[in-house]
Order: sequence, then C-alpha cells, then structure tokens
Amino acid sequence: MTELKTFSMKRMAFALSLLCIVPAAAHAEYPEKPIELIVGFSAGGGTDVMARTTVPYIEKYLGDGAQIVVKNVPGASGQIGVTQVAHSDPDGYTLGTYNLPGMMARTLDRESDYDADSFTFLANIVNDPNVIVTSKESGLDTLDKFLDAAKNDPKPLSVGMSSLGGDDHFALIKLGSLIGQDLTIIPFKGSAPTRTALMGGHVPVAILNISEVSGFEDQMNILGIARNERSDFAPDLPTFKEQGLDLVNGSMRGIVAPAGLPGDVKAKLLAAFEKAVVDPDFLKSMKETANPVEPHIGDDFKATNADALEWAKKVWTTSPWK
Repeated sequence: MTELKTFSMKRMAFALSLLCIVPAAAHAEYPEKPIELIVGFSAGGGTDVMARTTVPYIEKYLGDGAQIVVKNVPGASGQIGVTQVAHSDPDGYTLGTYNLPGMMARTLDRESDYDADSFTFLANIVNDPNVIVTSKESGLDTLDKFLDAAKNDPKPLSVGMSSLGGDDHFALIKLGSLIGQDLTIIPFKGSAPTRTALMGGHVPVAILNISEVSGFEDQMNILGIARNERSDFAPDLPTFKEQGLDLVNGSMRGIVAPAGLPGDVKAKLLAAFEKAVVDPDFLKSMKETANPVEPHIGDDFKATNADALEWAKKVWTTSPWK
C-alpha cells in the first residue's frame, strides 16, 4: 500500500507540473488569433496608408501565421480610436495608430479618457515633415521674401493650416517664435481644403506636410522643409536650417498598445517592429506611398511622446488654441 501510495503521489505531482507548463507554452505561442489594429482616421488618409503599408511586414516578423486586421474608427481627430485602444485588454490583440503631437494635444484642449501612461509605445513609423508653401500669386517665391513680408507688412500675414492643436499649428507657433512676429492663423478642416485655398489665392501662405504637396509642386511655391536633413522625396528642396531658420517639425505616425502588455508579448512585438522598419521591401513600399520613415522603437518612442507632451503644454499655456 505504501508503494502504491507513493506511486500515486508521483503521478499527481507529474500531472500538476504539466498543468503549470501548458499555460506558459500557450502564452509563448502569441499570436494565437487575429490582432486588431484600430486606425483613428478614415480609410485613405495618411495614417491609414501608413498602417496598411506596415501591417504585412509586422505579420511577416511575428511569424506563426500572424494576422492583423485593420479597423477604421474615425472621429474627434483620432481621439475616439485611440481611447478605444487605451481601454482594451492589454493582451497584445488590440493595437492602435498614434499621432504626435495630436494625441497629446487632445489631452489638453478637451476631456480625454487617456493620458501618456495609458499606452505601451511600440513604434513610431513615419515623420511627415512640414513645409511652408506660398501661392503663385503672392510673389513670395523664396524664404527670404516670405520672412521679409512677415516682418515688414503692416498686417500680420495670413497662414492657412489644417487644424488647431496639430503639427501644422505647432510648426506655425515655432515659426512665429523664431522670427519674432505674429502671424494670422486660418484653420481649415483638413489638408486638402488648405491646399485648395492656397492654390486659389485665398490665403498667401500655408503650412502642410511634404506628402500633402506631392504632385502639386507646379501649382505652389515650396520654400523649404522642416527637417534636419533633406528629404528623399524632395532632394532638391533645402531644409529651413540650410537657409538659416532653425525650424524642425512634422507629423509623427506610429503604433501603440494598451499599457500593461505581458513582457514576452511586448518583446515579440518590439522585435517585429525593429525588423520591419529596416526591411528593404518595407522601405520601398513606404517610399511609393510618400511616407517618410523615421523609426522610434519602444522606449525611444515613449521619450518622443514625452517631449511632444511637454511642447504641447508649453504651447497651451502661452497660446491656447481653444
């Protein structure tokens, strides 16, 4: 009886050890089901294009037949979608697009159900730099002519842009601070109507992104690009820094998950993004869609977000836009 009892106890212990192993093994097989990627803007926009171009390469490097399904949840300048991400289960099966400075600006100019601590920052993918453009009728076909008009015209120059609290607005505030001049802000409901107003001569100057002027170069004057280095999309276009104006700004577009991801899931996602953003086919695809790649992975992306929040707070304190 003693030997039988000992044998039974050993069998029970072995069975319990198997029960401990099975959940760990199953967890290590992430992803076991489709991952949902929430895009906080309509299909066809810059953020949506970034997401859909990136998805196949994340699937590739997650391996194991990973599948990512894009779901568009537009509204409130991306706030509806990103709020849904912030409140999703932190299991790795809900990801979301994330735009800077807009997502942090939304926590200042309205009620928000998320903050900087609501997310696991996976990867910024794109930094679409700002450009200053002028209408053909304005005669302001160089940066020097524009700066001279901004400083000497009796009335502040009117400058069109897509929205308050976004990257265009922040670029305009930086510009005004750099040149020590007030500029009249003319906000439009998006980049397309801003561009149309400029080309129609309704505003003499506008701030847009480099991807938003692609194909319209002959219909406007592009005075410079707000990058540290020239863009591959416009190699002949000088940076503002080259022209003596220290203006660097753009629209950053990336992907986050809810805060609190399990360590192994987070590590697998970060590894997939690190490989995807240097994949030659990915870089070719992004270039074909006029998306300037600027990767910030993991903690680097989190630090970039913190910087954007501090700048947004500074702007909100000195020049609240609502």
